[in-house]
Amino acid sequence: MIRTVIFDLGRVLVPFDFQRGYRAMSEYCGLPPEEVRARLGRDGLVNGFESGEFDGPEFVRRVSGLLETEISYDRFSEIWSSIFLPDTLIPESMVEGIRRNFRTVLLSNTNPIHYEMLYRTYPILRHFDAYVLSHEVKAMKPQPRIYEAAIQQAQCAPQECFFTDDVAEYVEGAKRAGIDAVQFQNHAQVEAELRGRGVNW
Repeated sequence: MIRTVIFDLGRVLVPFDFQRGYRAMSEYCGLPPEEVRARLGRDGLVNGFESGEFDGPEFVRRVSGLLETEISYDRFSEIWSSIFLPDTLIPESMVEGIRRNFRTVLLSNTNPIHYEMLYRTYPILRHFDAYVLSHEVKAMKPQPRIYEAAIQQAQCAPQECFFTDDVAEYVEGAKRAGIDAVQFQNHAQVEAELRGRGVNW
């Protein structure tokens, strides 16, 4: 029996498009979008940020160096967060309804700049009992430690947790931790998966 429902964030609750960010940064620094993408992909910089190895101001300083530009923290945060689209992929009412009868946990590879903006902007994120964020846990999916943290926050056995994520590798990581997990395709699919497990709202 499912007692806790665990959702991924990006491309499960909130859609995003990295190209929007590359284009916005390109307009600011003058480099082509593909060059922005290539430079940001160097040296595991983004993964280091999302793993909590350094804070937001340090990340902005390092990115400014890579892109050979100077940018304020606030302006960078606006550009960095421009990847997100306005409408959620799952209705807010669905998560709100699930929470009435089940514990809800958010499990995300994210960073403080994105997460702070998302929490302010998308009311759907307020319907969770706990938040397991890679930059706080200092581990990223599919590393075992982040799933262990999610199970702890779920306050039940792994097999009593349902998890959905758009990335197959992260779903497999959850399964290795004993969690009942499926790859997210769309709202209707995950709703059917949940109702098939007795999760109603």
